[in-house]
This record gives sequence, structure tokens and C-alpha cells, in this order.
Amino acid sequence: MAKDPLFLITAFACLAVLVILMIGIGGFARGGDFNRKHANRIMRYRIIAQAIAVALILVFVLVRSLGGR
Repeated sequence: MAKDPLFLITAFACLAVLVILMIGIGGFARGGDFNRKHANRIMRYRIIAQAIAVALILVFVLVRSLGGR
């Protein structure tokens, strides 16, 4: 499964969501000017990345259940 390109793309998308989430939490914890300027934008990026990751997970499960590799 680790050599499956769709699995790797899905795992990368999940990792991207985690990185964006950590940046958002770090900005929120630090507060101040950075949080005021970028909090909403980071939240939007996370929601978009999360939607892409969920869609890729669903595609991966669908392909696997239909007998792909």
C-alpha cells in the first residue's frame, strides 16, 4: 500500500492539513498582530485542504473496494 500513488497523495494531503492546523494553533496561541491578520485566512486554507483530503480518502476507499490494486 505504501507504493500506491493514490495512497501517497492522500497521506500528503492529510499531512498538509496537519501542518496548516499547527500553524493556525501556533498563531492563535501566540496571539497579537499575526493572529489578527492571518487567522481567518489560515482557517479557510485548512477547510479547503481538509475537504480535498476527505475527497481523496473517499476516492481511495472507492478504488480499493472496486478492486483496484
